[in-house]
Amino acid sequence: MANHKSAVKRAKQSENRRIRNKAVKTSVKNAVKSVRLAVTNDEAEVASANLKAAISKIDKASKKGVIHANTAARKISRLTRIVNTVSA
Repeated sequence: MANHKSAVKRAKQSENRRIRNKAVKTSVKNAVKSVRLAVTNDEAEVASANLKAAISKIDKASKKGVIHANTAARKISRLTRIVNTVSA
């Protein structure tokens, strides 16, 4: 455990960030899952609508530093590619 005041503060900050990051990552995972589910069910309109929402969540997570920029780009690229296969 932390032995001085600044270390106690850093521990609190780290815990708050961990909880916030966990929530953001979970929302990204759920958004990706909804896109993949729509693609599996051959629902092109739903998939493209869910894709738009997922891209927004992924970009926000990247901007906040929860996920790396390249990870965000890779996720968006892969999701877009599978949605395009359904709509084509």
